[in-house]
Amino acid sequence: MNIAEQFFIAIAVLFLALIAFKLFSAPLRLALRVGANTALGFLALIALDLFSPLLGLHIAVNLVNALIVGILGLPGLALLVLMQWVFL
Repeated sequence: MNIAEQFFIAIAVLFLALIAFKLFSAPLRLALRVGANTALGFLALIALDLFSPLLGLHIAVNLVNALIVGILGLPGLALLVLMQWVFL
């Protein structure tokens, strides 16, 4: 391979990498946002669990509950609290 062929191959690889980045940037951004919100949901559930003796309720700290709180936010936390009070 000469220098010209290597240059064109490098340009083609960079172009394909740019296309892949454009295609996957929106889903990756969404996945990172959901992951960050889930982590914040875990923190909210842990904070609620610290005050559970005062409030008289216990909500399990697990991935499903963290996803509910992470995606829905404060209404999701209220939903879990209401479900706890209604069903137990």
